[in-house]
Amino acid sequence: MIEVFFAAAKLPTSGALVLLVPEGGFSGGLWGEIEEASGGQTGRAVAAAQFGGNKGQTAVVLAPTADLSRLVLVGLGKDPLTARALEEAGGAAAPLLKYDEHAALGSLAGEIDLAYAAVGVALRSYRFDLYHTKQKPEEKRALGQLTVLSPDPAASEALWQRHAPVVEGAFVTRDLVSEPANVLTPAEMAIRAAMLAELGLDVEVLGPDELAALKFGALLGVAQGSRQAPRVVILRWNGAGGETTPLLFVGKGVTFDSGGISIKAAAGMEDMKWDMGGAGTVVGLMAALAGRAAKVDAIGIVGLVENMPDGNAQRPGDVVTSYSGQTIEVINTDAEGRLVLADVIWYAQERFKPRVTVDLATLTGAVIVALGHEFGGVFSNDDDLAAKLIAAGAAVGEKLWHMPLDESFDKAIKSDIADMKNVGGRPAGASTAAQFIKRFVNKTPWAHLDIAGMAWADKDTPTVPKGATAYGVRLLDEFVARYYENS
Repeated sequence: MIEVFFAAAKLPTSGALVLLVPEGGFSGGLWGEIEEASGGQTGRAVAAAQFGGNKGQTAVVLAPTADLSRLVLVGLGKDPLTARALEEAGGAAAPLLKYDEHAALGSLAGEIDLAYAAVGVALRSYRFDLYHTKQKPEEKRALGQLTVLSPDPAASEALWQRHAPVVEGAFVTRDLVSEPANVLTPAEMAIRAAMLAELGLDVEVLGPDELAALKFGALLGVAQGSRQAPRVVILRWNGAGGETTPLLFVGKGVTFDSGGISIKAAAGMEDMKWDMGGAGTVVGLMAALAGRAAKVDAIGIVGLVENMPDGNAQRPGDVVTSYSGQTIEVINTDAEGRLVLADVIWYAQERFKPRVTVDLATLTGAVIVALGHEFGGVFSNDDDLAAKLIAAGAAVGEKLWHMPLDESFDKAIKSDIADMKNVGGRPAGASTAAQFIKRFVNKTPWAHLDIAGMAWADKDTPTVPKGATAYGVRLLDEFVARYYENS
């Protein structure tokens, strides 16, 4: 991640300068210093570019003064400036700084806290370059340092220190989700999650022998078609002393999903390396909570498997016995994520007795049909919990839409030979999948986030470059901070 520093608001003597400009807001402060240093030429260049500070508008002036390499202007518009708006403004500036090793960030908008804009710059500057061996100079990451020019540097730095660990947590998730499946096997992902012990997390890894002894029949049924043995990783953060009833976050971690015997079409199957996106989010969230020393007790648990179609793979029509003792007829082996969650959720609730459970999974294509790539779907047995998650997501730009659960959906997953079947047909596919998971939830308030449309982005957005999004890390961190950290 880029290094961020804080200093008084004065014209820098090197590098690039980003200025956030409200509509019609060219006056005084840093702008006056730039105009004086350039003899008025910068103002003429900006006028020629017809930049007026409209929201989202950008302009670049090369060598605006004898000292600066470029001036990047980002419009803020007229609307009241929220933290999210400032993050998006910072994100808009980031791609325009790719040739500069150092940049400064200032504003002509008066008393605003630019630490939020620095968060946006950092989030948008993420790159996953691990496997590039030949890059042109212009393709390489350049920006390494950002100096925030603040009227109150100490206050801005304190705000940045609150949010920087969450950005780091999001990067943990993006790194995991970006890795190819031949590298990030269940065993390797468990190793990387265990490395977070250096942040103060307690880490426990359950291997295949332990899972067999515990009778994780649903999870092991998914894993049996792969040569990569499964893992379950438990991450514990005792930020409230370990004496309160913990929050529980559960992630689906299918490190590659071929569909099993019900094999997927070849086109696009390479994307299934990110079918562990829910688990990646849980790992990144736990890194964020530990990194910022959140005053809450929380547990993250992820079920890690690979779904492959070898000669030992489970077949459509097989019946498996879950950890809960409930039996499941496997109609479609490509509906595997809910089988993983069934065992992990029941086990975690039985063992840790949480006050609230949230699971995340790239679970269904049906939720993409319903909500596209704009919203994740939230299904819950508690309307208040769902409302809190939706509000937290809105605050950080990770939107959720409340989707229905209903007893009528139970009829779709009724099996003739077992307690249930793992699919309910095409109608209401996201809801019947959530209804299946609900059968493995006790009376604890619970929410299921179907993030199939949100874990990966095919194009840049204001604070997320194309690729792994880490959707859910900031949402759940905000959820914890708003509703549980001081309770």
